[in-house]
Amino acid sequence: MAGMCAASALFPSVASAQQESTGQDETQPATATQDDPLQSSSLDDLIPQSAADDAESWASQGAPAPAVEEADVDEVSEAAEDELEGASASLSLDQFQIPEPSRLDRDPQVAALEEIDAPDLIELPEFQQFRISDELVLAFPTDQDAFSEKGEFLERFEALSTIEALESGDETVPQLAARARADEELLGEMLRTYGYYGGEVVRQLSGGRRELNGNASGTDTDPQVRFDVVPGEQYRFGAVDLGAIFTAPDYEALIDAFAIQPGDPLLADRIVRQETELRIALGESGYPFAVLDPPELLIDHERKEGDLELFVEPGGKYRFGGIESADADFLSGRHLGRIARFDPGDVYQASLERDLRRAILATGLVSSVSITPRESIEPDGDEAGEVVLDIDFERAPLRTIAGAIGYGTEDGIKLETSWEHRNLFPPEGSLRLRSVIGTREQLASVTFKKNNFRDRDQVLTVDAYASDIETEAVDARTVALRGSFERISNLLFQKPLSWQIGAEVLYTDERNRVFDGIPAPRQTYTIAGLFGRATLDASDDLLDPTSGYRITGFAAPEVSRSIGTETFYIRSQVDASYYKEVGSTVLAARGRAATILGANAFEIAPSRRLYAGGGGSVRGYAFQAIGPRDEFGQAFGGGSVVELSLEARIQTGFLDGAVEVVPFIDAGSVAREARPDFRVIRYGAGVGIRYKTSFGPIRVDVGAPLNPTEFDAPVVVYVSLGQAF
Repeated sequence: MAGMCAASALFPSVASAQQESTGQDETQPATATQDDPLQSSSLDDLIPQSAADDAESWASQGAPAPAVEEADVDEVSEAAEDELEGASASLSLDQFQIPEPSRLDRDPQVAALEEIDAPDLIELPEFQQFRISDELVLAFPTDQDAFSEKGEFLERFEALSTIEALESGDETVPQLAARARADEELLGEMLRTYGYYGGEVVRQLSGGRRELNGNASGTDTDPQVRFDVVPGEQYRFGAVDLGAIFTAPDYEALIDAFAIQPGDPLLADRIVRQETELRIALGESGYPFAVLDPPELLIDHERKEGDLELFVEPGGKYRFGGIESADADFLSGRHLGRIARFDPGDVYQASLERDLRRAILATGLVSSVSITPRESIEPDGDEAGEVVLDIDFERAPLRTIAGAIGYGTEDGIKLETSWEHRNLFPPEGSLRLRSVIGTREQLASVTFKKNNFRDRDQVLTVDAYASDIETEAVDARTVALRGSFERISNLLFQKPLSWQIGAEVLYTDERNRVFDGIPAPRQTYTIAGLFGRATLDASDDLLDPTSGYRITGFAAPEVSRSIGTETFYIRSQVDASYYKEVGSTVLAARGRAATILGANAFEIAPSRRLYAGGGGSVRGYAFQAIGPRDEFGQAFGGGSVVELSLEARIQTGFLDGAVEVVPFIDAGSVAREARPDFRVIRYGAGVGIRYKTSFGPIRVDVGAPLNPTEFDAPVVVYVSLGQAF
């Protein structure tokens, strides 16, 4: 049955021709004639027994050619025409032809592959090639004068190229052609950015034949795109129109700040850069109301020039006048004038206005600040006018309650609480109450502080406290009153010179914790003194310096009375540190020398003597653990100390460069006398980790003593905020 179906399908027009030619009813059998070979053939002749035995094989061989007598084709055709005219059945060869199918649309992926499967790249000897990646090559004319910005151009293109961002792999080959067209447009835009408006980019693709529809079509070299960049002639600036800038009294300086002249190379980046420079110059030269429209560039291809129009309306020149506060009872205009780094009559500068805003926020008393210049006196010809700064702000929460609990090897268990009102005595007069309860320290203090006292970054502090402190060397119960006046260096304004002066008076009941194995008797001291400190800072950062140096000097003349005896002496100390950046590593060094002149160390209260050891001294030793000791290991301090520290702060790249590894080595010596003798020098070494945050690095150091005594621990860990020095 399969063979029969195939036969009837191969000859659908045969039966139709028979029915039409005989005129018989479809249900009646057709009568064969001698003239038609097909009609004279029986069904058994057309479908042999072999087809019935194996229908599928017979059908795959196709239909047998009809048996036709050898005759001239023309004669057969004429006979067929005669029979058609006589209403007899005839056949045409055209009836056996299969109609041609309609053409399908091209597969876009196949088209992309065919585009990539291009001839090998054309090597042009006058071009110099630069390989960006395995898939991407740029070529430029060898004439160096033809494209002087080539190096910068290459770096910029590599960062923006879509082909460069394409991941390698067979599955990405069809994407290469589309990305090549995108990069071709990018190169054209970049050429115009550098002033080459007549430049051309020629795109060539090679290699990359891959399998299509599962049938291998061969494999050539890996796909590659090459762009031949022909910059052409660089366009120049034509006319430069800065609008009404000539109405400014110092327009010549402003034009010099813009620094674009006719005939200069037409660089789009330079337009943006110099527009910014002009805005800065206007803001720093007394023009708070200046207006600049967006720049417009008109390209003339015939002249190969671009005419630039940047409309500028200076709006008049002004000087600073007064400052008016929207909340004078909280922060008066007079106090804000002390914070400002300008005086009335100074030429207006936008940077000084921004600095004032930052300084007001830095007080911690406000949550937001807005400053609006307001004209108070109009300019008169070349005479500058005057602006008043209207300052509006929102008050921030002023009271703070804080608490902390922790444990340290040096401090033991400690619980600390505090309450503070930051503007109890306006303006910027704060009161702070603080208490500490711990295994080694108990403290209660009251502190009054006046920030920006009489001038910017000047602080007046009065502190009264009572404490009971036990360290490795000292047991002291103290009541004290201390006052200081200082000019501080801060993150907002790191000063090359900062200083502090002050005075203190205290009553203390102290002892070295043991002496010759027996707890020492307590002894009372009444001490009064002055102190002063000055710092020269040439480092590049206050919390995390990488270059420069710092030098700090301290001196404190004091008088001490104990057991009816008065002792006069001077405590002095010098600290110096140096920082040097070498590649991604910062080398840092610190030295310290301190002495007490005028008295023997044993005539001075134990808490005022000199010690070494600890996280800010010689790491690897406990706090105050270095110095003269008795046979039981009790440190009792000395009259002089010398310390030296070296460390390398190595960038690791972890967490976007926030983590540093810091190997270090420290050394220190404490002598009984005022002059160092270096008879005993203790060394410590170790490694630390720094995690950089917005408020400074968090430091964890692990140190070990290199020449310990029997009383020193094998390893000491230090955790703090900020670098060691």
